[in-house]
Amino acid sequence: MANGKQATAKRMKMAERAQQQMDIHFPNAPRVFLWHRKTNDGYTTLPRTLPIAMQAIDAQTKGQPAGHTLFCLWARSPDHTLVTIENPMTFACEAGFVGERAVDTWRKRMKKLRELFFIATKPGPSGEFHYVLLINPNVAMEWLRDSGLMQDGLYARFLDRVADIGAFGEIEAVREHWKAETAAAQAINAAPPPPPSDSPATT
Repeated sequence: MANGKQATAKRMKMAERAQQQMDIHFPNAPRVFLWHRKTNDGYTTLPRTLPIAMQAIDAQTKGQPAGHTLFCLWARSPDHTLVTIENPMTFACEAGFVGERAVDTWRKRMKKLRELFFIATKPGPSGEFHYVLLINPNVAMEWLRDSGLMQDGLYARFLDRVADIGAFGEIEAVREHWKAETAAAQAINAAPPPPPSDSPATT
């Protein structure tokens, strides 16, 4: 299973191979037709597992798919995990919702994303979703699996992709985090109750 350094080296080799193939198949493509994040404006960093995460979301929100709503949040992020939503209508329109109920429809999708652990939210001047914390999709996908909300086939493809990009360490880390949380909670529950205030032990 590839680690982070191995995955970086692999991506560099893939980029070199892609350039070689481009030189063969598209040697005369005008540079102005192409987009590159190091030279073009208006980019953000997206998790490579986001397409699979969107599939998992849509599978849990049939009839009201919310995967594209999450993508729009990531596309609007300032290369940071916190998105501030000052105008919900802007986000609603970019997610494809129009008409008088556009914002209401968008809010319903946002609630589903929050229920599925892909975002955390705090209210602010623009309403319930003014501050949005983007949860690592890899963590959210593991949470879905642990909650019994993901089919074997999709989870297997997710793990393959995580391994391919060298991010399996993130899965191991969150498993350890949840294990530690569970152990701490069990320790608290197992502790004897404090003596009553009139007990001789307190005198």
